[in-house]
Amino acid sequence: MGDLELIQSKIYEIRGQRVMLDFDLAEMYGTETKRLKQAVRRNLKRFEGEDFMFELTREELSRTQIVTLNKGRGNNFKYMPFAFTELGVAMLSSVLNSDTAIEINRGIMRAFVAIRQMLSTPISSPVEKLQQEVKELKEYIEEVFADYNDVNEDTRMQLELINETLAELQSNKSREREKSRARIGFYTPPEE
Repeated sequence: MGDLELIQSKIYEIRGQRVMLDFDLAEMYGTETKRLKQAVRRNLKRFEGEDFMFELTREELSRTQIVTLNKGRGNNFKYMPFAFTELGVAMLSSVLNSDTAIEINRGIMRAFVAIRQMLSTPISSPVEKLQQEVKELKEYIEEVFADYNDVNEDTRMQLELINETLAELQSNKSREREKSRARIGFYTPPEE
């Protein structure tokens, strides 16, 4: 797993924002979480507003399943982690002024940009292509059937007219035969 992929795996979505947690950042910067939090608390003005940083609640921490809490003394969080947004991570570089912190921040900024680009560009998968082709084929078939039904309806009407004409001709012909033929048999004159 490359550096960029490692960093991307530590970006979470909480409260509708993509964030990184203080303990992940401290690990990347090669410092203790306690020291990172101290530096942030000393410079709280730089992180005002939830668009820079916010502290997770216990409910958010358990719901996101980012960290599984262990049983036993000293293994759980005494203080809830800070969640840093992209702006907050950028601000951290001004608080943590070491070469390592600056280098890591560059990688983190690249990871945030890569995620943003992935989300903004539509992914054209084979499934999506197939769905589009099936949709186009369905529209074409419906169009062909509509044309076929129109032709079929016209043909049906023409056949009905032909049948009606033939029926009339046949009835006219049978009437003419009856008139032109001499009657055979006993004839009774009509009563007056």
